[in-house]
Amino acid sequence: MNWLKRLFLKEKLALSTSDEAAELDDQNNSMKYLIVGLGNPGVKYEETRHNIGFKVAEALATKHGAIFTTNKLGDTCEVKFKGRKLILLKPSTFMNLSGKAVNYYLQKEKIAIENLLVITDDLALPFGKLRMKGKGSDGGHNGLKDIQAILKSQEYARLRFGVGNDFNKGQQVDYVLGCWSEEEQALLQERIEQSVKFIEAFTTIGLARAMSGFNNK
Repeated sequence: MNWLKRLFLKEKLALSTSDEAAELDDQNNSMKYLIVGLGNPGVKYEETRHNIGFKVAEALATKHGAIFTTNKLGDTCEVKFKGRKLILLKPSTFMNLSGKAVNYYLQKEKIAIENLLVITDDLALPFGKLRMKGKGSDGGHNGLKDIQAILKSQEYARLRFGVGNDFNKGQQVDYVLGCWSEEEQALLQERIEQSVKFIEAFTTIGLARAMSGFNNK
């Protein structure tokens, strides 16, 4: 009977340890975030309005001493900030197929969709205006459209960076794939730095308080 009792206690201890490990894993994952900057890969797109998501992600990495490396479906790096782990992603799939990369890293890193933040350009906002939302439609943005199609959800946060709409009818593609004007260039760095602070707030004080503190500023 003693051996049976010892076996029972051993199995009970193993189950308890397993439950504790799973709980700890859940806690760790709740502190992980996937920060996705949208854009197109390649030198020809680096300075275009459509690549502002890449620029903001790069600025966040630089601020925290992280370096992007090329991995499956995109360039990635890891930032540690106030007890949080931020996985930064610049998809290499081109804008219109961003969803595949986003979904891959959500699954790979076991990150919940509520800890996903996508940084994107927005024609509906004046240049430099920042607005975060916790959900919503794609607004005609092909990158967001693909992410929502792959994730089958609109319930994820996005940081919209205004690029304005100073173009003639039918010139939208040329405009977003065009470079910043001299006036915009002069103001761009400060707006990118503000975006980085916005993202840091999202990961520490949460979506609602970050929106309250930074939206439209």
